[in-house]
Amino acid sequence: MTVTLDRNVEAFIATPRQLFINGQWADAASGRTFATPNPATGETLAHVAEGDAEDINRAVRAARRAFEEGPWSRMTPSERGRIIWRIGDLILEHTQELAQLESLDNGKPEAVAAAADVPLAADLFHYMAGWATKIEGNTINISVPYMPGANFHSYTLREPVGVVGQIIPWNFPLLMAAWKLGPALATGNCVVLKPAEQTPLTALRLAELIAEAGVPDGVVNVVPGFGETAGAALAAHNDVDKVAFTGSTEVGKLILQAAAGNLKKVSLELGGKSPNIVFDDADEGAIEGAAGAIFFNHGQCCVAGSRLYVQRSRFDEVVDGVAEIAKSIKLGPGTDPGTQMGPLVSDEQLQRVTGYLESGKADGATAVTGGGRHGDSGYFVEPTVITNTRPDMKIVREEIFGPVLVAAPFDTLDDIAAAANDSEYGLGAGIWTKDISKAHALAKKLRAGTVWINCYNVFDASLPFGGYKQSGWGREMGHEVLEAYTEVKAVTTQL
Repeated sequence: MTVTLDRNVEAFIATPRQLFINGQWADAASGRTFATPNPATGETLAHVAEGDAEDINRAVRAARRAFEEGPWSRMTPSERGRIIWRIGDLILEHTQELAQLESLDNGKPEAVAAAADVPLAADLFHYMAGWATKIEGNTINISVPYMPGANFHSYTLREPVGVVGQIIPWNFPLLMAAWKLGPALATGNCVVLKPAEQTPLTALRLAELIAEAGVPDGVVNVVPGFGETAGAALAAHNDVDKVAFTGSTEVGKLILQAAAGNLKKVSLELGGKSPNIVFDDADEGAIEGAAGAIFFNHGQCCVAGSRLYVQRSRFDEVVDGVAEIAKSIKLGPGTDPGTQMGPLVSDEQLQRVTGYLESGKADGATAVTGGGRHGDSGYFVEPTVITNTRPDMKIVREEIFGPVLVAAPFDTLDDIAAAANDSEYGLGAGIWTKDISKAHALAKKLRAGTVWINCYNVFDASLPFGGYKQSGWGREMGHEVLEAYTEVKAVTTQL
């Protein structure tokens, strides 16, 4: 199929993309570039400057200067809020362009990016723009028992952390950039953002929109590059006050180790192996909901409902229903309007997911549908439903990050609570039942940062998002995220 590209997208990918440092576009210090491929074909989509430690140094210096000398941190909260709101407006004005870039670079259907990723990113900036004027401290009446008769006035200030390093993943490139940048800017910080090497394009286009919105030079810097060079340098940098990372638990542990050098603040949104639980009294919408929970974004979602548990009397019905939906999903390039599921993001991810499928077969699991690669070009994997699993199998315990669902029956509420919590992860969970009391009773038992009842994948800028256990530290979005980007200062005056 011949795809008609937006003319701005054509121009953007035709021009070698540079680093964005101190409000200027610049080549990498090394002069190196890397290719970002179109995952639907494997062919090179664009060439991007390859940042490394020296470029991270340049970006951190620019961010530090912008923070210490202003004007961003010295602007009134209202001024900052208006600029952040303008970023959201500009994102919406460029919806088609951003959705097409996201589809080309990541593989997701363009229609999905236009309907979900882009408006959610804009909404995050709009939501955080309002918080810029609401960063508040408290007055505290202190007693000081060892100074009888003394009178004091004490209060707290909530202040920006300073220079923030942010490392985002490839599954929702634009949206994850928004999740990170919005609260950092609302609280007055300056940022060095490293997008995933697989999907750098929308972060670079967003940098242009951020400059157009009026964000001063040096406040937001974008340095594409590889994790082991640019990412590692940013996490370890001694002049970075905080690092925020979204990605795998394995890499999150490396980030934490690197951050120990200067004890910088750390927030981590990591992996998941989320249980999706269907009781025997659930309505038929649970079948479609279970399919959407795993196949949304090709299963490349940290909160994907990848472990399906169904009460035994309805197990066959639900599994067969999800399998039929899986068989009906049309795979193809994300820019094809008829595509319902695009390719995985990279050949590396293709090998990872198909490797797990082979592992499951070797361990005795059964693929009800799917179970392998789709086609011989691009990075496509069949939507897959697997049964006859055991709790100790790799495909049950480890995050696959692809359109692969493992299903098992359960009997009682206590049984399912134990099975659902039998994981090193605790990011999300789903419950499907008409009995709302049972739903809330189970929700309290689940060790997960988000629990959806009779729905799944419902996100909003006002809802905190993050995980228990090895799914991370801290929360994204909502007012809770403001704590991750601020320090609290206590001030006391004797009267």
